[in-house]
Amino acid sequence: MKALALALLTLSFTAIADIPAGVKPVTGFELDRYLGRWYEIARLDMFFERGLSNVTATYSMNDNGTVKVANRGYSEKSNKWKDANGKAKFAGDTDLGELKVSFFGPFYAPYIVFDLDQEDYQYAFVTGSKDSLWLLSRTPTISTELKERFVSMVDSYGYDTNELIFVEQGTR
Repeated sequence: MKALALALLTLSFTAIADIPAGVKPVTGFELDRYLGRWYEIARLDMFFERGLSNVTATYSMNDNGTVKVANRGYSEKSNKWKDANGKAKFAGDTDLGELKVSFFGPFYAPYIVFDLDQEDYQYAFVTGSKDSLWLLSRTPTISTELKERFVSMVDSYGYDTNELIFVEQGTR
């Protein structure tokens, strides 16, 4: 866990203001609808997630008005679950999908929801920098069409889609 905390701290320092040109947070964002469990469908490789499958992110409200962030993934190599808990808060307007997240003290990294199923809140495209990217879903699998849309969109923003990892879900 110390290595995970150090990794997240490093990410906090390196990710600030490193969002690809053209990536904008969604408008009309509703935090209450975003709360709950999300399955990580795809990501760019982040060393603190390396080798993890069955990755989920669960968001709930803290008593102080911040968002509790509970990330969890399974490591086949160590044969155990790994957890990372943090907090998030809005970076500005509460109707924008622009938050900041912290897993270590007062250090925050951007969390930008730049595409979202605003009708049913069933998928979200999220970034924190040019090197961090996630496709989240309320279900452990998604349609081929949504996967292709994600890859096409992030490619247009300059992300290296050859580096995408599609996360194994459902084996644990």
